[in-house]
Amino acid sequence: MGFSLFVNLLVLTSPIYMMQVYDRVLVSQQVETLIFLSIIALVALTVLGVLDGVRSYLATRIGRYLDETLRDPVLTQAIAQARSGSSQRRLVDDMNIMRGYIGSPAILPFLDAPWVPVFLIIITLLHPWLGILAAVAAVVLFSLALANDYMARSALRHAATEQMLSNDFANAAIQNSEVVHAMGMQGDISRRYRVFVDNMGAASQRAADIGAVISTVSKSLRIAVQSAVLGLGAYLVIRAELSPGGMIAASIVLGRALAPIEQTIGSWKQFVGARDSFGRLKEFFEDQPVQSARISLDQITGSLSVEGVSFALRSGDRPILNRVSFSLKPGTALAIVGPSASGKSSLCRLIVGANAPTLGAVRLDGAEIIGLNTDDVRRAVGYLPQSVELFAGTVKENIARLGEPDDEAVISAARMAGCHDLILRLQDGYETELGPRGAFLSGGQRQRIGLARALYGMPKLIVLDEPNSNLDQEGEAALIDSIATAKAAGATVVVVSHRFSLLKPIDMLAVLRDGVLDKFGNRDDVLREMSPQAASKPTLVAAQESAATGGRA
Repeated sequence: MGFSLFVNLLVLTSPIYMMQVYDRVLVSQQVETLIFLSIIALVALTVLGVLDGVRSYLATRIGRYLDETLRDPVLTQAIAQARSGSSQRRLVDDMNIMRGYIGSPAILPFLDAPWVPVFLIIITLLHPWLGILAAVAAVVLFSLALANDYMARSALRHAATEQMLSNDFANAAIQNSEVVHAMGMQGDISRRYRVFVDNMGAASQRAADIGAVISTVSKSLRIAVQSAVLGLGAYLVIRAELSPGGMIAASIVLGRALAPIEQTIGSWKQFVGARDSFGRLKEFFEDQPVQSARISLDQITGSLSVEGVSFALRSGDRPILNRVSFSLKPGTALAIVGPSASGKSSLCRLIVGANAPTLGAVRLDGAEIIGLNTDDVRRAVGYLPQSVELFAGTVKENIARLGEPDDEAVISAARMAGCHDLILRLQDGYETELGPRGAFLSGGQRQRIGLARALYGMPKLIVLDEPNSNLDQEGEAALIDSIATAKAAGATVVVVSHRFSLLKPIDMLAVLRDGVLDKFGNRDDVLREMSPQAASKPTLVAAQESAATGGRA
């Protein structure tokens, strides 16, 4: 804004120069005066160009500063918000939109707009009639800008929503390309994608048509008003109420006064996108204030307490988990079993703090796990989700959770997970680049590396959700050994499984049905209690059957 002040003051160079040439030089016919006026104007216009360039230079730096200042908090808060089950991926896109807008020339007309009244006052000082004409034109153009906002707002927002949906659908189709090819879904995928694109295109076209009509009207109006100012100025010159230089100067100043308003209409789509992005980010940070300093525990033993935990994705929905309570001492292994959709995976996510419970609390060593310091969580918690996702980077970096790898701890975790030899057979061993999501690895390889990541640093709480779903017999044997080793090291282990073979190192057994903890206790006691109720017994694959099928679920 400071640079805009000087830029808009120096814009007056041209009209002042014109007034001096017409009213002074042509009358006096002094060449020396013309030369000195021209030198002064040249210097002023050069400074104007430099300041305008510096202003654009600063705008891009401000955009980058905003990006660097808010990028981490936005990502951190979006990940934290995902604990409640909602997706906040669009917030990262909002940061890109805001950064792109602030660093682009589209923002400059809004920096110049506050100086429009100053130019109107200058025109009025030349002659009141010219000021009235300029003010009416400015009001009409400003009204067109408001009309453009009112008429195109819903179409632009609809287009943005459809674009987000189409991008999500396209990404899902690419990620599931093998399913698409295997079952001949290409045509149906294209047709479904075309619906999103057509909806986005129709909304964008409506907004563009509105903008084109209003932009054309505003441009024509500006040209007409500038011509009208010349005509009115000529009339005033004839009546000796205005000098010829004042007539030309009024036309130039009016063009500068109306230009920011007209330019904002042309860049309105970008402005609306940035404004909506800013609104969503502002609302998000107000609803989700930056986390204050979290609890830090010196020595975590792994004592786990689940206290009356309930969980629902949205308020009013039927809870996925309903008042689940139990506790585990360090060095204890618990298996959670139950029918599909009984809430096992949801309970795992609550135990590790990936989701926040709707009611109740999950405590590790007496402290709520969602309130623990992230460094403590990194050191104390290991988690293998049902769907294993790896990150772009090397095998070693993924096992080390993208932190500074400890080679000895990485190899130890890989050996415990039974994937050390598997990793050595990769192209570059532990330095093999996995690429996005580790896509070139098989499901079993991803699961073993994910297990090594969960075991890295021998955490005190280890939660494994269906850890053997993609493992063969050898991998499952390594998994059983790793659970036994973790127990012996004093870790609390929670496992979700549908196979009897994985119950060997298990101490406690929990049975979930429809989100309710139906049974909990010593493994053998619970199995004996369940045996007479074979019809309602959770589906478990016998160890012999698992071996016969190569360990595949």
